[in-house]
Formats: sequence, structure tokens, C-alpha cells
Amino acid sequence: MDEQTMFALLVDLHREGERQGPGSTDDTLRALDLARPDDTAELAVADIGCGTGASTLTLAGALPRARITAVDLFPEFLGILTQNARTAGCGDRIETRAESMDALTFATESLDLIWSEGAIYNIGFATGLAAWRPFLKAGGVLAVSEITWLHPDPPAEIRDHWNAEYPEIATAAEKIAILERSGFDLLGYFTLPPSSWIDRYYLPIQQRIPAFLDRHGRSPEARALAEMEHQEYDLYTRYQDWLSYGFYIARRR
Repeated sequence: MDEQTMFALLVDLHREGERQGPGSTDDTLRALDLARPDDTAELAVADIGCGTGASTLTLAGALPRARITAVDLFPEFLGILTQNARTAGCGDRIETRAESMDALTFATESLDLIWSEGAIYNIGFATGLAAWRPFLKAGGVLAVSEITWLHPDPPAEIRDHWNAEYPEIATAAEKIAILERSGFDLLGYFTLPPSSWIDRYYLPIQQRIPAFLDRHGRSPEARALAEMEHQEYDLYTRYQDWLSYGFYIARRR
């Protein structure tokens, strides 16, 4: 299927989800605790690849004086975020921008904190670090979750799948080395538990698929996307001991 059709279907399948990738409020707060921001300060924060804004709203609640710029490629997701922020009473502190994460318009050294859950893979870990680091003030903090091998030498089936999907998948030691070479010092690291994948992400998708297929008349393209989601869920359940998102929290030198 062509890229435009794929994007439209992906947005439709995921727009009703609380999250567009694995994660949870607890994961966001745990990473924020490791980032150690001053929650009394008027921090400038960017949430890159924010989707419909689960992490954005958690950050807004935990950092009551922060001003957050929520960035996503898809305006449909940002519209939902705007509505949810108004409902939560923090809409006046959240700005949205429909931008590609490899062409951001932040000023140099304008941000205290860059956040990105499950999204940096879209441009690659090393590329993202290099592109985003200039936006951070000296001593500013980056917090990103990134697909990570939990052990070296994974079984061939899951290794081949992820090497095809995202060749930059690597162990935490390799990711931390990239961070350090890119001008960051690690503050903390942890991996997301299976519940953040299954309960918060995969099962909600599976529950939405029947209505999604009905909306699209069970078209071949919609069925192909649904099958991809089923296959990814199956792979994760069988190989969850081998991979997860690693959450990396690091300070800019």
C-alpha cells in the first residue's frame, strides 16, 4: 500500500488509543524522577512524537509551572491532545506543533527538557540525539524510550524481524555508548515492563481492530494493517524476555 494510505489508516487505528506506543503513566513518572527537574521552575519542555498526549499530560501535571511544546507529525493526534489538555485544565501551558521530528523549529539552547517516548526510532537514535542536542540548554536533560535488546544474541526469528524493521536496535550498553559519544551523561536507565506493552498498548489495539475494519469496509489495506498488528503482538508475547523499550535519561554536557 502507498505511504499516504498507510499513514491515514495508522492514524485512524491509533487515534482512540491512550497511547500510540508502549508505556504507562508510571513509566513516565519514573523517568521524570530520574531526570530530577525543578518542579517549581518555569521550565521549557518539548515532548517530541507526543501522539495524543498521554506523556504530555503527565508531564504537565507533574511540572505545574512548565510550558510544554507537544510535537507530532499528525494534526489529528494534536487535536485530541488539545481537547484533553483543556479538559485537564492545563491547555494554557501546552502548545502544539505539527512538525517532523527531523525538522524541528526550536531555537538553539531554548529547552530545559526534551521528552520522547517510543518515537526517536522514526529518525534513528544517533540521528535524533545529534539533531535534538542543540535545542537543549547546557545541563538540560533528554529522556527517551527506545527499542532495546535485553540480552545479546537473540533468537533468529525476533532478531531478523527487528533488524529489518529497525536496524539500530541494540543492547543498552551500545545505546549508552552512543549517548556518551553524542555529548550526554547518563542519569538513569530502566526497561519498560511487559504490562506497559501488553495492557497499555497491544490489548487496546486488538480491541479496536474489529471497529477499525468495519469503518474501512474490511478493505485489503485495512486487513493488511490489522494483520501486521496481530503479528507484532504475537512476536512480542513470544519473545518479551528478549526486548523492550529502554528508557534513557541523560544530561547534556
